[in-house]
Amino acid sequence: MRATVLHGERDIRLDDVPDPAISAPTDAVVRVVAACVCGSDLWGYRGVTPTREPRRIGHELVGIVEEIGSAVARVSVGDFVIAPFYFCDNTCANCRNGVSTSCLHGGWWGSDDRDGVFVDAAQGERVRVPLADGTLVPTPEVPDDALVPSLLTLADVMGTGHHAALSAGVREGSTVVVVGDGAVGLCAVLAARRLGAARVVAMSRHETRQAIAREFGATDVVAERGDAGIARIKEMFDGIGPDCVLECVGTAESMDQAIRSARPGGMVGYVGVPNGGAELPIRTLFGTNVGVNGGVAPVRGYIEEFLPEVLSGALNPGLVFDLELPLEQVAEAYAAMDERRATKVLLRP
Repeated sequence: MRATVLHGERDIRLDDVPDPAISAPTDAVVRVVAACVCGSDLWGYRGVTPTREPRRIGHELVGIVEEIGSAVARVSVGDFVIAPFYFCDNTCANCRNGVSTSCLHGGWWGSDDRDGVFVDAAQGERVRVPLADGTLVPTPEVPDDALVPSLLTLADVMGTGHHAALSAGVREGSTVVVVGDGAVGLCAVLAARRLGAARVVAMSRHETRQAIAREFGATDVVAERGDAGIARIKEMFDGIGPDCVLECVGTAESMDQAIRSARPGGMVGYVGVPNGGAELPIRTLFGTNVGVNGGVAPVRGYIEEFLPEVLSGALNPGLVFDLELPLEQVAEAYAAMDERRATKVLLRP
């Protein structure tokens, strides 16, 4: 089959790779209906995270089950399924405690499983799914094609934006600022409004992304950054700042902006994959009583909550996809996101 391989800085290729096969009785093989490029994929593409040898890439997918192992009971051949950006058994102590990203038996797409057998990454034609019963969420029936983009967001960005909002304690009447206008940040806007936030400020300098943010319920847009952005936010919220700030980038600059924007006693929910020297300023946090909470979003635990709303059309996070390309054009998909010509790119094998 064909799959995306990162060979080095800005060197992304569609290569021929071995077909996936059942390795354990708990496995499934899924034909990918749609995958996508994530903002976190760009760290390797840009060379921020070095690529020492060619590696498979991609961690968001929806697809059709083609084969199952003898111990798989929750999914069947022919099911349309959503796969979170990691695999997990959904039954271990960490999964039961709501942290399925730390599953005792789980792992990551594009790496070896606990038995040392390679697990396909998502940007390809098929994947082997370990722990299929815990990992995969089937839909009641094969959905209309128009729903595929929104269902695909449940693999990562919608659940990750939601995790930022939950981590920051967003609730009915909260005031919220979202730092980051990528797909996760935009979904964080949607998640905050869904949880009842009264006012949501999207920090964005990009007109297309500003429009999506407003569609998702942003009440205000702020284009300033750094000290100017912080001053603007303080001015908008009685000189003290909002209740909650959602950090959805992962750089030192974005984390600094988030922490210094929150009101004294406020909370920062952070989900941006840390890069570029992001660290916590303990003295600042101590002096302002600002809290920080977040981390790798356990999106598997959120999929079934969102699924009915997506299937009914009440929730449409798929608007974050503003470019769709065939898998053959995966190099262009990465370039478009790297150059901010696209917010998020959907790939069709």
